[in-house]
Amino acid sequence: MSLPAQISVSFDFSSGATFGYPFLLNDDEFGLLDTGALSASEVPAPIVDLTPDVRQISIKRGRNIMRDQYEAGTCIVRVLDPLSYFNPQSVTSPYFGFLTPLRKLRVAATYSGTTYFLYSGYTTEYRYTYPQGQETGYVDIICADAFRLMQQATVTTVASATAGQDTGTRIDKILDEVSFPTSMRTLDTGATLCVADPATARTSLDALLNAAFSEQGAFFINSSGTAVFKNRSNTITSASGTPIDFNQTGDIPYSNLVFAFDDKLIINSAGMTRVGGTQQVAESADSIAKYFPHQLNESNLIAQTDTDTLNIAQIFVATRQETTIRIDAMTVDLLDTAVPTGIMLGLDYFQPLKITNTQPDGSTIVKTLQCQGLDWSITPNQMQVTVTTLEPITDGFTLNSNVQGIIDTSVLAY
Repeated sequence: MSLPAQISVSFDFSSGATFGYPFLLNDDEFGLLDTGALSASEVPAPIVDLTPDVRQISIKRGRNIMRDQYEAGTCIVRVLDPLSYFNPQSVTSPYFGFLTPLRKLRVAATYSGTTYFLYSGYTTEYRYTYPQGQETGYVDIICADAFRLMQQATVTTVASATAGQDTGTRIDKILDEVSFPTSMRTLDTGATLCVADPATARTSLDALLNAAFSEQGAFFINSSGTAVFKNRSNTITSASGTPIDFNQTGDIPYSNLVFAFDDKLIINSAGMTRVGGTQQVAESADSIAKYFPHQLNESNLIAQTDTDTLNIAQIFVATRQETTIRIDAMTVDLLDTAVPTGIMLGLDYFQPLKITNTQPDGSTIVKTLQCQGLDWSITPNQMQVTVTTLEPITDGFTLNSNVQGIIDTSVLAY
């Protein structure tokens, strides 16, 4: 069975964080002269099309439900290696001298003339396997996205990170400090102001996530490899967008729905401390009486005032003091002709999803959630995606929303 989209895997052996594009014959986007990169024999650092030898692709991106933050997106591409091109000691390999960790790999899917990037990251390991009794070996190319680069880069003093900057500007300055390409940034202006950089040794990723948490926004790497920062207003209002409908018998079909009803995500007591400030505490007495204390403490936040940190504590508790039945994930099979390929390929974080599930007794569970993770599994005969579905990061009252605009129910954000 053929896949509903044309899958391509490009491998860029050049250094640096900016992605190139492979030259693909007969391709409207990557087959343009003076645009696509040529083959290994024609350029010093080749950008090659691995697609003909790819047998399996596994991609995992998203927000960790327990840690309540985005993690490095990972990818494993299994490639047949009949000519030992991936042997780093083979002088006859066209890749000789270029095989090294932290080279760039991209997975794309083209459907109806549109190319969607499913993953963009950097090699961390080449795992070779030569099965007994088989002449042809294969290599698993293991990758992580730019979070891995940022985790490896330590910062102390961030240049021009002065008091009074908004969180978006602060994130921009941190990315400057580690020379992350400006062309690969999409950053909102933050609604929270920052203290001057504390000039302490920490990873650049810790510094970036601190700024995003101090905003109660979101910082992540998208599927094209771009660093994205969404401010608090953006994360709140995104929940009131038009949802995509998923249903067992209509709309978009799914399988393997993962239900949960537990206390794992409850926070009813939060203590937040900024750099140079005093701890600010917010609690829900009703939630504590109902569920016992579920406490979270965060320190060294870069919010400028104690009022800011109190607001963070209050919105955190207001958003997480109660629990309800959850739908944590669902799987969608793109080989199902009822599944709209373009919609699923274009799906990414913060897209609202309305999931309707009919129970054995005829009752229904309906949840409007957000896409917060995408795990792709692709082979020559399979194309499935498991979607992580979560409540919004931060609640807030949104006018004219039948989900976020309910008086005496929806949370008022700061």
